[in-house]
Amino acid sequence: MIPTMSAAATRPLPAIRQMTAADVDATADAYLRDHWGDRRVNLGFVAAHPEMRPFVAEADGEVVGTGVLCINGRVGWIGTVWVEPSWRRRGIARALTQATIDAADDSGCRTLVLVATKEGRPLYEQLGFEVETWYLIHQAWGVARPPIAGVRPFEPADLEAMCALDAAATGEDRSHLLRAFSAADTARVRERPDGSLGGFVVRAPWGGGATIAPRIEDAAAILDARRIAAGTDGKVSAGLLADNRAGLEWLVADGWTEAWRAPRLVRGDPLDWEPAAIWGQFNFAIG
Repeated sequence: MIPTMSAAATRPLPAIRQMTAADVDATADAYLRDHWGDRRVNLGFVAAHPEMRPFVAEADGEVVGTGVLCINGRVGWIGTVWVEPSWRRRGIARALTQATIDAADDSGCRTLVLVATKEGRPLYEQLGFEVETWYLIHQAWGVARPPIAGVRPFEPADLEAMCALDAAATGEDRSHLLRAFSAADTARVRERPDGSLGGFVVRAPWGGGATIAPRIEDAAAILDARRIAAGTDGKVSAGLLADNRAGLEWLVADGWTEAWRAPRLVRGDPLDWEPAAIWGQFNFAIG
């Protein structure tokens, strides 16, 4: 019997173009059909934000693939590389990834970062990315404890110090994200007794919490405050890098358990950063 080709395999390859706001609903619906969860809020943000370069693969008027670049100064994050199942293994993921790489080059990015799935890692390595380290995601149940002293809601006057802490920790300029997401109800800061800022957590509209703290005691205060806010029926997550051995040891001793892990791949110039100061991410498409 002669094997037959799928309908997608016989059609011309999709066109790669920039995502627009008009693509958001159809793309979110396609993600849901492929069990990628409800990402409508996230897609709405990346389609509108000036430091995002989102792309879609379009075939017969339908979105069948996506890829997103986030420009954090001279560092570009690549993520949300997705292809509709019937279109896979036709080079579309490579084309979408290359589109984000080209956009990063055009925007002056000197370093590219991404977090790879097991399925996607071979492609990224073919495109010149190398494993730099691993993210280890830990979870813990909420707790019933008194409020943590020194952890308070964000105030606009905190933003400058937050941006400085963030740049030192990540080696990136994520000030555009901190400005977009920081508010009294979405961000908390750790104020030390001398009035200086020891760290912060900022939540994006879709969840996720970018958490920066150079010292373990400040990170512990922020994470404890999150567990208290979650209540005993809730869970919280923290995303540490494998380089942060002292932080990982503290988490385990405090009752956190590892939920999953994923490799961080880079391409381009090495970063001047402090992995041990990073305790959580907005998500793995923007850092």
